[in-house]
Amino acid sequence: MANFTPKSIVKSAVRTLTNPIATLADFTEVVDDIITNNPFGCTPYTSGGQSMPAVEKTKESYTARFAYEDNEAVTVGTTAVKCPTVAAYNGVVTAVPAATAINTAIGHTGVHVTDDDTWTATIKCHAANGELFNISLSRTAVTISGYEADSILATVENWADAVPTLA
Repeated sequence: MANFTPKSIVKSAVRTLTNPIATLADFTEVVDDIITNNPFGCTPYTSGGQSMPAVEKTKESYTARFAYEDNEAVTVGTTAVKCPTVAAYNGVVTAVPAATAINTAIGHTGVHVTDDDTWTATIKCHAANGELFNISLSRTAVTISGYEADSILATVENWADAVPTLA
């Protein structure tokens, strides 16, 4: 019987942030910087006969959390709404506390608990050496996955070191 022979060694690495990213504006600024400025020196490529960008956001999710408290500040209910875009998230932040039917059913008005919100985005990157890798950002971590060359990790690490939000 023949043995399997490894063809590549795919790696991943995580940077856990010392402090969670404070605001959605800070988070989107980091994501937009990658897409707009291409700090990793990525290159466009062709896949399946189609031209692909050097970097592209492939996934994003924004979850807003709300608490309902009684007159003694005891939490009597919670809700979370997962949104596909920043615009939807911003709409939910306004709409949920104003949702009369929900507030009436629970007996109290929902308050947005911003510290409990979560945001995630995944960006696909095409390195100059031809490798595809992903950068996944959350409020508390940055993950690079699917790379083989250690130089890719070094490039992302150097970039992250220079971004105060990712300290």
